[in-house]
Order: sequence, then structure tokens, then C-alpha cells
Amino acid sequence: MNNEPIKRASIANRSFAERVGAQATRMRKSRRSPKQSIWFGLGMMGIIGWSVVVPTLLGGLLGHWVDKHHASTHSWTLGLLAAGLAIGCLNAWHWVVKEERAIREEQDSDHD
Repeated sequence: MNNEPIKRASIANRSFAERVGAQATRMRKSRRSPKQSIWFGLGMMGIIGWSVVVPTLLGGLLGHWVDKHHASTHSWTLGLLAAGLAIGCLNAWHWVVKEERAIREEQDSDHD
């Protein structure tokens, strides 16, 4: 006897069951974690913005204080302002990479 049609039917049913299971898993996951609104995106932009602004301002203030209390031929304000900006940009880059990694991991877990 030829069991080939029965094998094909069981394979088709199994793949259908796997697709339904994956869809059910995605639905459960989306119910657990609500959709992120526009406010979430604006909040993330704010966090990234502040992570650049705060070190820049602190560098500028520290440089101004050093220039005021210790005379020098070099401008500490400008140098520390640039250093604060560089630190802030690295900080923002860290945040963006961290969020991108989290999004990719979430997408990868959705496909599994």
C-alpha cells in the first residue's frame, strides 16, 4: 500500500498547527506588552536629548569655573564643552544601540 498521501497530509497538518501556534504566541505576547504610543517615542527622544545636553552643560560649567579660578592660555571652557559633547554623543549612541538590540531580540522571539 502507498502511504505517501497520508504522510503529506500529516506534514501539512503539522505545519498548519505550527503556524497557528506561532500566531497564538504572538497574540499572547502582544496582549502582555501593550503597543507603544507616540508619547513613548517622544519620551525616548527626550532621554536621548538629555543624555547629550547634560554632559555638555556640565563640561561647559566646569570649564568656565576652571577658567575663572585658574588663569591659563587655553580655554578650558571650550575644551571641556567639547569633551562633554563627545561624552553625551557616546551616551546617546549607547542608548540607541541598547534599544535597537531590544527591538531585534523582541522581533527574533516573535519569529520563533
